[in-house]
Formats: sequence, structure tokens, C-alpha cells
Amino acid sequence: MAATSKVKVQQLFYQCKGDMCLKIIEKGKHKDVHIGEGEMFLLPARIPHSPQRQANTVGLVFERMRLKTELDALRYYISDSTDVLFEKWFYCEDLGTQLGPVIKEFFSSEEYKTGKPNPDKLQKQIPFCLNTVSTVMEPFSLQHWLRQHSQDIKMKRIIDMFGDQFETKTVVYATGESEGNESVDTWIWQLEGASVVLMDGKNTNLTAGDSLLVPLKTKYVWKRAEGTIALYVVQDPTLKKSYVK
Repeated sequence: MAATSKVKVQQLFYQCKGDMCLKIIEKGKHKDVHIGEGEMFLLPARIPHSPQRQANTVGLVFERMRLKTELDALRYYISDSTDVLFEKWFYCEDLGTQLGPVIKEFFSSEEYKTGKPNPDKLQKQIPFCLNTVSTVMEPFSLQHWLRQHSQDIKMKRIIDMFGDQFETKTVVYATGESEGNESVDTWIWQLEGASVVLMDGKNTNLTAGDSLLVPLKTKYVWKRAEGTIALYVVQDPTLKKSYVK
């Protein structure tokens, strides 16, 4: 009885320490995606998935605040099939507090006890269609990617890692200066060198390993010193690709 969550948004994974397994349903079939230490992986929207993490591992997951029109779901399946045994749809504000009660509800349900779904409790029409066409990317080493693109980074100073086919904008910045005032949260991770972010009249100094979350609708100036390599992540719902319901 594999459990998966279903979200309408993309998720960006990065493993800081140790490995993890991300169980997904790709094109109607169960698949394990192994994300190793130091590897990055961008999961397309609307693909059911279930992160499996072991003790003494640390990972980052980037996913944006939900629009009021977007729902998430927790699903359990019958054995290794894609037939739904149990599901619960909800508006996600805080996954840390909302997921536990749903899991508890499943384990006390008749569906769990009998292994049979209750058709009256399953959605006749789900709020959005699943992504059944995308082939997910292979996880890749971030450091290896940076080495491969080192010359482009030095010359262009701004490299979009995934391109504009995704609503998750993941950009590597080198030396320079830029301004921002995004309508969504902005996350900056200083990988090498140093930079200074000026916002609300205060300077925040970043050195290698530091990160900073710039709240939405906050005007900032970002000055990056020589030798800087920094990661910039923004998830903008206005960049979502349309799909057929």
C-alpha cells in the first residue's frame, strides 16, 4: 500500500547529506528515483510522489505557497498497482501539521483494515489531471554541473539551469549586481565567494554556505563579489504551463 502525495506544483530536491529515494508514478508505472548526496532533481508538477528518507540524512525541498485554487492529496494504493485504496484532498498551508492527521485517519479506516476501497469516498472527478506524459530527468551532481558550465558562468555571469519550460526558475549567478522585487519568495544560496543583499535598509552579508530568503514583494539589491557562485531559486505560479483537465 504505497502512499503518495499529489501536488499541482513542481518540487526541486537537493540532497545535502546522505541519499534518498523518491517513489513516483511515471506514465502510469511505479518508479524509484534515487537522489544521491550532492545531487539535484526537479520533479514536474502533478506527478504522484512519496519521499523516502533514512536516519542521518539531510535534504532540501523547494515548493511554493499554494494558490487558493490549488489542492493537494494523500493517496494510498492497492498493493503495487495504481488503483486508489484511500485518498484525502485538502488545501495545504502547513504540511508538517496537516499530513499527520490524514495518515492517522487512513490507518484507522475500513479501507486499511480490509484492503478494499470505498467507492463512495473516492473522488469521481479529481481537481486536476495527473501528469501521465512526462519522463522525469535523472538526478545530477550540482558540483559536476557547475564544473561543466564554469566557462559559461564566468562569461555570461547568469545561467538558467532548467530553462523557461518550468515554473521553477533556478539560476546560477556569478560576479555582478542585480535588483529584484519579486511577487513570490526568493531564495539565495551562496555556494562560493561572498555577496551582500541590501533590503529594508539593511545589509546582509553572505559567505560560502550561507542562504537567505527574500520575502515576496521585497525590493532588494544584490551585489556579488569576484569569485561568487550563487544559486537563485524562485517558483512563480504565473509561469505554470496550461494543461487539459
